[in-house]
Amino acid sequence: MKKFLASALSLAMLVSLLAGCGGGGGGSQGSTSGSGTPSTSGTTTGNVIKIGVFEPFTGDSASGGKKEYLGMQYANYETPTVEIGGTEYTVELVPSDNGSSTDKALTAATQLVSEGVSMVLGSYGSGVSIAGGPTFGNAGIPAIGVTCTNPNVTAGNDYYFRICFLDPFQGTVLANFAKDKFDAQVAYCLGEAGNEYDQGLITFFEQAFTAAGGTVIKDAFPTNNSDFNSYLNKAKDQGADVIFTPVSIAYATQIISQAASLGIDAPFLGSDTLDDNMVLEAANGTDIQLYVSTFYQEGGDPDFDAGIKEYINTTEGALEDNGGNDTIAAVSAMGYDAYYVALEAIKAAGSADSAAIKAALWDVEYDGVSGHIAFDDTNGDAVRDTAYIKHSTNDGAWELETVQTVA
Repeated sequence: MKKFLASALSLAMLVSLLAGCGGGGGGSQGSTSGSGTPSTSGTTTGNVIKIGVFEPFTGDSASGGKKEYLGMQYANYETPTVEIGGTEYTVELVPSDNGSSTDKALTAATQLVSEGVSMVLGSYGSGVSIAGGPTFGNAGIPAIGVTCTNPNVTAGNDYYFRICFLDPFQGTVLANFAKDKFDAQVAYCLGEAGNEYDQGLITFFEQAFTAAGGTVIKDAFPTNNSDFNSYLNKAKDQGADVIFTPVSIAYATQIISQAASLGIDAPFLGSDTLDDNMVLEAANGTDIQLYVSTFYQEGGDPDFDAGIKEYINTTEGALEDNGGNDTIAAVSAMGYDAYYVALEAIKAAGSADSAAIKAALWDVEYDGVSGHIAFDDTNGDAVRDTAYIKHSTNDGAWELETVQTVA
């Protein structure tokens, strides 16, 4: 039904556009509603189509946001144009910093709307995506989530799609892995209080782990906490077989460093946020056992790997944004795929109009470096059933542990 309504809306917009067309190209493709309010559909000027980039470039999640954007930038460098109606358009990425916080997310989302973007990519971080989502929906601008895994990103918002797996799947994958790899009976779960991503993942992990006969001990630390010794000592004293901590990169580096100082020998399980070379650096030279679930592992697509490494090493600012080395982050691969999914939607729509692009998105399918991408008919979520589990070698590298599937 959603796809039918979207198609009908797209047709109506097309008829309206043709009726009001007054000639020359290069102008706005927006229209005016009966109330006189300007439409919020995307605009093109001088054969340029704008794609908004909604990412954290500052704050706790800045490292992940910059790496996710890096994948989009490389894709845009590789394919900087798209054909619409027989005319070639330059694709302009318009970045807006959501600051890793839900309050700044509203400002960043509003800025992208005012910029006249046709669609949006992002964000790294579920909380900011959930916060910014209504702004995009109210403006009629479709957004493609890249690595925001919380179910609430798309729930109730017809304009938010996503290309990554979801947290119910990810939590189950990690709970199963804890059982299969370590025969874990007791899991200690630690996340930031009030953080939808952390607490949602812990809930899904707990459901799967307890269903398999395990026991879960949970704690939540306050925002801006920097001393994790009491939590780590509790995990040790309670006899935790594994420690599950799906936190931000900034918190993860502190937790791993402090755990190494305390001699914690229980394996750490992390979600996709811990798949970052800053976290690798925290584990470097320690005895910490660190395993993470993620979307891509270097080596999965040799051509992509070679191309983005060259881009990172030769483009001004890229090496710094990637954390100082050319290790390929899974979020960069996902950002790269999201850009090409966006181009497929624009080509399928045959228009820069946001309503037409949104209608086309439902049926877009794309084989990316991270796997096949398609959207379900219910929420616009990706149809995914596979996650990569990898571990730190503690000498600055990730090594693939296993590829895990959950029906």
